[in-house]
Amino acid sequence: MDVKAGATVAALQAGLPLEPLENRILLCHALGLTRVGLITQSERTITDTEAATLAALVERRLHGEPIAYIVGRREFFGLDFRVTSAVLIPRPDTELLVELALAHLPQQGRVLDMGTGSGAIAVAIAHTRRDAQVTALDVSPAALDIARQNAVTNGARVRLVQSDWFAAISGERFDMVVSNPPYIAKGDAHLSQGDLRFEPSGALTDHADGLSALRIIIAGAPGHLEPGGWLLMEHGYDQAAQVRQLLEEHGYVDVASWRDLAGIERVTGGRAP
Repeated sequence: MDVKAGATVAALQAGLPLEPLENRILLCHALGLTRVGLITQSERTITDTEAATLAALVERRLHGEPIAYIVGRREFFGLDFRVTSAVLIPRPDTELLVELALAHLPQQGRVLDMGTGSGAIAVAIAHTRRDAQVTALDVSPAALDIARQNAVTNGARVRLVQSDWFAAISGERFDMVVSNPPYIAKGDAHLSQGDLRFEPSGALTDHADGLSALRIIIAGAPGHLEPGGWLLMEHGYDQAAQVRQLLEEHGYVDVASWRDLAGIERVTGGRAP
């Protein structure tokens, strides 16, 4: 991608070969401008260094790298999160899980976020509910480092634990368990498409039928939930019925699924008996 020094901000915004929103995001990032700055400095011309920086960013996007990884940030639940290729990019669909958690979490409630990644779910809950005691675990030290930074940036009090699912929290109990685990089946075509090509595969797929992580969580959560405590899990667009069946087989009550903004059953949960 050839970006020439001396071009104006306005000309670049109109002429870059990306979607208008992506043009704006990369321009702001490369030039250190706000969205307002793009307007007020529209006739500003860019330097050689800025041209080279912008060209490199556009080239990365043209090769398919997600915008969130290029700029290192993504908004989620109204908060700013740092993201790297060590963690999944937070998505609007997952805000449904946060909303449900906030609606079902009792005052002074203790909540466990399993497989926290960037910390998006745990930080959003802790930021909104200052009374809650939020614990977040992940098997990846790199992910936990990102989650720790995001908790600090957003002023959220989150306890972070390195753990392979329930391994490191023996004997601990919570009022709620939430999770957005790997749920894409091995060989699913989506894994080789779009942003997913760049995201950590272990956070996307269980390298099996897409349900193995969900089975582990469903089987193990009753040992860590107070009676009547909620387990809420995000899952794939076609997995709701299977997840409801697994919950019922393990004795959960009030089992239900909730639809995202696209009308897809995206979160399923139940209460521990």
